[in-house]
Amino acid sequence: MPVEAAPAPHDPSPAAAVDAATPADPADPVDPVDPVDVDGLWARAGQEIVAAVKTLVSAAVYATLIVTFGFQVARVDGLSMAPTLEDHDRLIVNKFVYEIGDPRPGDIVMLYYPLNPEKMFVKRVIAKEGDTVRIVDGHVDVNGIPLQDDYVPQEFRSHDDWGPQVVQQGYYFVMGDHRNNSSDSRHWGPVPKKYIVGKVKVRWWPLQDAKIF
Repeated sequence: MPVEAAPAPHDPSPAAAVDAATPADPADPVDPVDPVDVDGLWARAGQEIVAAVKTLVSAAVYATLIVTFGFQVARVDGLSMAPTLEDHDRLIVNKFVYEIGDPRPGDIVMLYYPLNPEKMFVKRVIAKEGDTVRIVDGHVDVNGIPLQDDYVPQEFRSHDDWGPQVVQQGYYFVMGDHRNNSSDSRHWGPVPKKYIVGKVKVRWWPLQDAKIF
């Protein structure tokens, strides 16, 4: 069935007629409405996305540079450095420090195993190039002076003899703190500096044993 719209009722009042016929006052204030700049919104969104991507890429590059040239995370495998370092301790190794300086006696270092450079060891530097090392009944002397090695417990000491021998130029004499359970310079000789990867700076795991060296 077709339906027609009913005509609007007629209001005979003069006021109604006047109101309907009176035009709007052009002086009345009207709030302006600005059109939405869709292109501008997309442009700003694109700029923010590009900036975020640049930040992420920069962070990744910096992290790669730090790992490649600055620091390295390592895990101890074995007990040759006990009790200073225990099996499965996690370490942070500073690789940059020896690019601008030399290892010092007492430094704990990560190095390539001279007999198999595919392996890495963690040892303590005992003597540097030009030093004379002598071991008598497990007691270490460097240049005729007894080594201050209170970090080695009595039960971890060895009773071997070695030397005297002068450490050649560009080499370092290293030992494990667990003297009777360590393969080190007593067995395979001093280590060239190029084999020393970096200095152990932090033990970060286990957390309760975290330490800065």
